[in-house]
Amino acid sequence: MAEIRTYEESDEAAVAALWREVFPDAPPWNEPEADIRRKLAVQRDLFFVAVDGGDVVGTALAGYDGHRGWVYYVAVKPDRRRRGIGAALMKRVEERLAAMGCPKLNLQVRAPNRETVAFYENLGYAVEERVSMGKRLEGAAPDSKKL
Repeated sequence: MAEIRTYEESDEAAVAALWREVFPDAPPWNEPEADIRRKLAVQRDLFFVAVDGGDVVGTALAGYDGHRGWVYYVAVKPDRRRRGIGAALMKRVEERLAAMGCPKLNLQVRAPNRETVAFYENLGYAVEERVSMGKRLEGAAPDSKKL
């Protein structure tokens, strides 16, 4: 079984490569190296990696704003799936957030991704009747070259 630990700077290249492999249709503003640096600036202790044999095989980022927790970038190498790595990452996120007093954890899944929805349902999550909305804030996301 993979070891779940907090992210270390030496993980950057492996994490970025994993995200590019697992999320090939990510929008251009979700450039992995920039997203990693932004996460390290805020609640870096909620950035987890799964490591097996020295290789990064999974990730999960979480955040807590005092009201709700969120989880992002739950990723497991395709050839390592169905071995409990994703569930172990989610368990670590849930434990850390619960210890912080977080009462509820939210996440988003792209609607056509039924396999991922089923994964979370098996962990006790439920689809909620919500409309997900967002707005890109101009000037808020620094250029990755300036990070």
